[in-house]
Parts: sequence; C-alpha cells; structure tokens
Amino acid sequence: MQNPQEVQLAVEALRAALPDSAFGAEAPLGLILGTGLSGLAAALAGDAGGAGPCVAPFAQLPGFPLPGVDSHHGAFVLGRLGGRPVLAQQGRCHLYEGRSPAEVCMGVRVMAGLGVKTLIITNAAGALNPLFEAGDLMCMADQINHTGVSPIMGPNCASWGERFPDMSAVFDPELRALAQETAEHLGIRLERGVYIGVHGPEMETPAETRMYRQWGADAVGMSTVLEVIAARHLGMRVLGFSCLSNKNLPDCMAPAPLEEIIAVAGRAGAKLDRLLRALVTKL
Repeated sequence: MQNPQEVQLAVEALRAALPDSAFGAEAPLGLILGTGLSGLAAALAGDAGGAGPCVAPFAQLPGFPLPGVDSHHGAFVLGRLGGRPVLAQQGRCHLYEGRSPAEVCMGVRVMAGLGVKTLIITNAAGALNPLFEAGDLMCMADQINHTGVSPIMGPNCASWGERFPDMSAVFDPELRALAQETAEHLGIRLERGVYIGVHGPEMETPAETRMYRQWGADAVGMSTVLEVIAARHLGMRVLGFSCLSNKNLPDCMAPAPLEEIIAVAGRAGAKLDRLLRALVTKL
C-alpha cells in the first residue's frame, strides 16, 4: 500500500500553503497528535515569532483523508516549540473508518516529503499492564502489529526505503533514554512498555485482554503501528508516547465510553505537553 504519486501531490499542496521561509535550513520535527491530544498544537503558538503558527487543514490537500472521529482535528500546524520548528499533524484517520493502510499513513509520508527526519507519535491507549494506571504516560519501547495489514504491502517504492525494512528497534533507543531522563527531571512518571495496535472499532473483550497481555503487550489502541512501520520504512527516527486513558482488568472489565477516554487522555495530555516542551529543546 505505497502511494508515492498521491503523497507528492499532497506534499506540493502543503508546501504551497506554508510561507516560503517556513523551515529555513533546519528540518522540522514531526509530531502526530492522537485522540484527545490535538489541543497540544496550541503549545506552538507561543513560540511562533508572535505571528502564531501556520495552519493548513487536511481538506486543502488533494487526496488527504479526513479524520472521522470528532476528537481528531484535521490540520497540519507549523510553528516553533523551544525554538525548534515543529510540524504537527492534528488528528488521524483509522482502519476502522474503512480507510486503507496507505491513507492511514499519508501524514507520515507527507511529513517525510517536507524533510521531517524525526517523528514523535502519540495516541490514547488502554492500559493492559496491571501496574499501570489511567492518566499515566507510557513511552513505547516496542510494538505489535495486530491489524492484519501493512502499509508497505504491494510494489515497493525504492526511493522511500528498502523492500524489507529492519524492525529490530522501531522506537529509537537514544530518544527513549532522553525522554526518560527528561521525565525524571520534571517529576513525571513515564512508564515503558509494548503497544499493540488492533483494527477496531470494537473495544477488546476480557479474553482478548488476557491474550494481548500474554503476548507481552502493556497497552492497546487502534492506531500508530502502521504509521510507525511507514516511518521506519522511510528511515525516520521514531519516539512514541501513549496517554493511558483507561485500565483493562479482564476479571472486572468496565465499559470505557469514548467521552471518558477523551477526558482522561486530555489530563494525561497535560503531562505530555510539559514533557514535549522540555524534550524538543534537547533533540
């Protein structure tokens, strides 16, 4: 599911929507904001030279998929954070909306086309590890793709990456260590664990929760894994954070309505905001 022609059209449209001096000589840092976390883009406003960040709605980009979930804003936001240029993707689309892997990964590939080399990816996830709590942050140490698809199926685009990209360290070890060090300095509890991405949209059953835990997963969600595969195929360095929005206890499962997930993700997002502000100055 590689779509270089469609991606190039979107890259050209986004580049045209940004000021000529948007990036300068410094490559921007990429940031994908997941469920309940789109408001973090507001952090860019204070560091954008007084003029505010530049916003380009997805609807202005030809062929770019629009998010189908209300909590996902649909726009790219370019600004500065800690003096560093940041290109943030507010919201994403998902497989469960009927989107293809290529559409799910469109944002990652567009950012790469604009020079992004380092990507920070975020999501809201359910905690599977019984030692984790709702409202905590988890730095992704590894991932399990349980969606049944891959964004690099089909003919390979050699200009993007090799046919069989290495996945032995999908999340950059140096970036993870830096995130842990920064969180400790700020007094923020940052868990480390494995994220499993599922197709959705149904929430997991108690039996599935037990199975995922036996597989070694610490958190579960319906995004991220395909974007990470696409990013690694493109040679990006990737750092991932999950805002743990609920806790899955298979022996006493409780409903997790979307409104509650968004609210808890927002509270965890406040911690993530502090962490990112401090972290980007070190990248």
